[in-house]
Amino acid sequence: MKRSALDRLVSWIGLALAAVLLVAGGLLAYASAFVSGQVSDQLSAQKITMPVEAAFKNLAPADQEALRPFAGQPLTNGNQAKAFADHYIYAHMNASGGGKTYEEVSGEYIALSKDPAADPAKVKELGDLRQTLFMGNTLRSMLLTAYAFGTMGTVALIASIVSFAGAIVLAVLAFLGLRHAKTAEGDVLVAPAAAE
Repeated sequence: MKRSALDRLVSWIGLALAAVLLVAGGLLAYASAFVSGQVSDQLSAQKITMPVEAAFKNLAPADQEALRPFAGQPLTNGNQAKAFADHYIYAHMNASGGGKTYEEVSGEYIALSKDPAADPAKVKELGDLRQTLFMGNTLRSMLLTAYAFGTMGTVALIASIVSFAGAIVLAVLAFLGLRHAKTAEGDVLVAPAAAE
């Protein structure tokens, strides 16, 4: 096989792969823009404002540090949603429930509500806590879903950049290979076997 033929073959394969990477990069860029836009639109529609510093000054230092960069901002992206869910809502849920989960409080409430000798005020208090923890868990799951989708949008953006860079590298290498094929017309890569 002649060297020029091999160079042309490899170069055309490289160009085909560059085209595939360009299409993939375009699709990934579109996916990133779509996901990021949806996350922003859906979160913006809720009109949530991140708490100001006075609202979280009594929380644990780690919670304060996570919330401080977003203090007072409208909640519009996945990173804000994660901070709000994990360091504001969850911190308040733990404080109000004494670290108990919704499932634990719900179990206590169900058992207490079936007890005819139970104090009605205690049953109501436990029922209110149960509802608060349920709503907190629901809000957290929605916000953390927005965070997950926001992260997928970021990953898609990075993948699109890598795809575009790979397409450029392959296109340049293919161009160089085709140029080399013109200068290697007489070169033989593998010599034919000699007759015995």
